[in-house]
Amino acid sequence: MTKEISEKKERLKTFMKQKGFKSTRQRDIIASEFLNCEDHVTAEELYKKVSRRHKDIGSTTVYRTLKLLAESGLATARVFADQLTRYEPVSEDEHHDHLICLDCGSIIEFEDPKLERLQERIASDFRFHIVDHKVEFYGYCWDCKK
Repeated sequence: MTKEISEKKERLKTFMKQKGFKSTRQRDIIASEFLNCEDHVTAEELYKKVSRRHKDIGSTTVYRTLKLLAESGLATARVFADQLTRYEPVSEDEHHDHLICLDCGSIIEFEDPKLERLQERIASDFRFHIVDHKVEFYGYCWDCKK
């Protein structure tokens, strides 16, 4: 386990303690599995992944743990065109946007400084203070467009 993941798990434990939740082995396993994910996962996908090795962990525990991860700021919940809630781990000082394929459902993350500057200029032009945003482009990936 990396130092970053260990620190995030400690943040989750602190958050749960503040909210009156207990830190359990099941939540720890789910958080570890999630924080090691490199893609956007639904609760059902994470449950299938976790339950392969840990038969005693139920889907409700996975759903609730993902909700705690989102509430603690360690995960972001996103709903794309397929209307499924997908979660992705949050990295400090990292912002990215998404390209979503309408055929295969692949999600490509990208960063573009020009897009960020454009958003800042637009906000300035309208005297608007942005606190958060998300950019999602829907279309077809290279493989599906062929």
